[in-house]
Amino acid sequence: MLIDTTTSKIQQLQQAFSELESHNAFLLNLKWKQLEEHFRGLEKSLKNRFVELEAQEKEFETKVTESQQLLEKKEAVVLAKELASLDRLQQKRDAAFSEILGKRKACNANLEPRLNTRVTKSKLEESSKSKHDEKGVVESKPCTELEILCKDMNVEGLHKYISDNRKNLTAIREEVPTALRCAKDPWDLVLDSLKDFYSGDNLVLDGKKDGNLLGMRRTCLMLMESLEQVANSNKNREAGDSLSTSVFKRAKVIAMGWKPKLDLMDMDASNGNSLEAHAFLQLVATFDLISEFGKEELCKLVPAVSRRRQTPELCRSLGLSQKMPGVIDVLVNTGRQIDAVNLSYAFGLTEKYAPVPLLKSYLKEVRKLSNAKSGSMSPGTQNEMEERELSALKAVIKCIEEHKLEDQYPVDPLQKRVAQLEKVKADKRRAVEASKPQSKRARANGSIYTTRVTAPYPEKSFYQRATPERYPYPYGYPVETHPPATIIGAAPYTISPPHTAYYGNGYQVHYQPAPYIH
Repeated sequence: MLIDTTTSKIQQLQQAFSELESHNAFLLNLKWKQLEEHFRGLEKSLKNRFVELEAQEKEFETKVTESQQLLEKKEAVVLAKELASLDRLQQKRDAAFSEILGKRKACNANLEPRLNTRVTKSKLEESSKSKHDEKGVVESKPCTELEILCKDMNVEGLHKYISDNRKNLTAIREEVPTALRCAKDPWDLVLDSLKDFYSGDNLVLDGKKDGNLLGMRRTCLMLMESLEQVANSNKNREAGDSLSTSVFKRAKVIAMGWKPKLDLMDMDASNGNSLEAHAFLQLVATFDLISEFGKEELCKLVPAVSRRRQTPELCRSLGLSQKMPGVIDVLVNTGRQIDAVNLSYAFGLTEKYAPVPLLKSYLKEVRKLSNAKSGSMSPGTQNEMEERELSALKAVIKCIEEHKLEDQYPVDPLQKRVAQLEKVKADKRRAVEASKPQSKRARANGSIYTTRVTAPYPEKSFYQRATPERYPYPYGYPVETHPPATIIGAAPYTISPPHTAYYGNGYQVHYQPAPYIH
């Protein structure tokens, strides 16, 4: 269309040129004849180029059509070959199936007499075995050492066996319920095991924990839990398995003796991880002593065990599920919001106690305390406050990930703050190492080597690091904390002292505070 309009455009240009020549003010050296020849030449060349392009387009369309026709023919050939192959495969499959059926029928015909002979022998063997059983000749699996100890009511041997096999505590925990069923009176056996629970005057002597006493107490707790498991499995409680009056009275005497000792302890110092309070509550649950103390009194001890893995199930056994809102209120008011969040999830109370606001308020309190004292703190106290904030951040991140709250509370800003605090901590450690004089000792050959100076800051945490093991402690319990008073006041989650815990076997493990795992 544009090419066809060139003639009219040239005519318009000619008229404009004529008007221009009619003005005497302009002298033009260019004549219209020259302009017309120029534009006519351009028009001709454009038309020739356009014809060439049309010819090439038609040629291309022809090639495309031929290629499509060729492709369709090839597709038809391939489809025909596929159908032919499928037909041949089906024929081979039918032939093989027929052959297998024929051989199977022939094989069954040959095996039928032999099978009849074997069935007859099996019936004869069963009949002979039943006759032996009636006469008292019965083969049984040999008893394990743990079952023998329970069968003999050997309390000391039971404690020693569990202590000696501390590396296999997971397997022992699974075996204890079965072993208790072998005892003449499992109730008396477990009560006998509790006699030395408070044999020592103090759990901590000269700044060190009594490892033997700790190991023995954990064993007692495991035995009470296993006994409750046995009692719950025996729904009908046949004779020999029921809780007799004498056992009930004996358990009551033990519980009454333990309660005053708990009242003298500083439960706040246990930081929700008290072994003694846990053992007392388990004693009450196992021997059905709830009515002797009352639920209100028992609820007061729950904050002392709020971080222990067994706490939710223990509270249900004690019938305290309806009392949990009061317990959670106590935890929130004492600055232990993470324990409150965990218990709210365990008892389905997240609508009443929204987890995200609780976690944010916990971090806000930690930061508020750090900022309030930042101007007047000594370097040591400042390090402790930074360590406190770092541990709090890791604990909150762990809680968010455990309960899948990332959509409501993104962890990226928290992780950035963790990285910042860890960098500050590492820089301070390097600065202290650089300022310390390095001691040098001469070697036998006269050369001198330098001893490496370790960092003065111990790895401390008032809440477990971000990725703890699920059961990192012997007997499945976390190590109990007994922290001293700190110079920064009463903290909601106290920072654990950098000592090691000793167990009854004489071995030591690195001390770490335990997370609440429900």
